[in-house]
Amino acid sequence: MDIVFLRNLKIDTVIGIYDWERNIRQTVILDLEMSTDVRRAAASERIEDALDYKSVAKRLIAFVEQSEFQLVETLAERCANIVREEFGVKWVRLSLNKIGAVSAARDVGVIIERGER
Repeated sequence: MDIVFLRNLKIDTVIGIYDWERNIRQTVILDLEMSTDVRRAAASERIEDALDYKSVAKRLIAFVEQSEFQLVETLAERCANIVREEFGVKWVRLSLNKIGAVSAARDVGVIIERGER
């Protein structure tokens, strides 16, 4: 198994359970690791044979920017589903960081893994 990754994908969205959070946009940061087999793309040098990380990033940016979830768990789960269903990824590890959510901590969030390696 090979892994294609995206790190530090910053996206502004409405996220949170408190009333004040429902009226502002906050930055979340996504890190993804996605299983794939790069041999075909490496041999052909055609993007059509690769897991196109730019397309994955664009799709997630569009989705997250329009979302208004209360929990980071829900947002992470939906993003993982998009990657698996729309891009044919069998396994994904996704970290969602809601920076600044706890004043005494730099980072806070969830890490989920979905699918089979």
